[in-house]
Amino acid sequence: MKVTAYATRTEKRWWFIEIPDVDGGVHTQARRLDQVAMMAADAVGMMLEVAPDTIEVTVIPKLTPEDAELIAAVRAASQEAVRAAERASQLSHRAVEQLRSEGMTVRDVGGLLGVSPQRVSQLA
Repeated sequence: MKVTAYATRTEKRWWFIEIPDVDGGVHTQARRLDQVAMMAADAVGMMLEVAPDTIEVTVIPKLTPEDAELIAAVRAASQEAVRAAERASQLSHRAVEQLRSEGMTVRDVGGLLGVSPQRVSQLA
């Protein structure tokens, strides 16, 4: 069985959990967001008299618009950083290959790129 659990942070530092998929709705709470799925499965299992491990829970945190915007910005920046790191890695490999083919020593290439000679050897 699949259910959706909507988790809302309360002022008392708990997550209030609503599971509307079950007739009449099921409500419970959890201390941490990572506990929401387990608590929801337990509550639904108790209501329907089924084993909690037979219930697949999708957790949807209900956030303030400000929090949702901030989290979206963090995720976008993280993805951008991953792309930048991948690009830097590609350019580093290319630079090492080109500079070494021009006869520069591993130490010279390392000095130019700001990395150790050992790192240049790894990139080569």
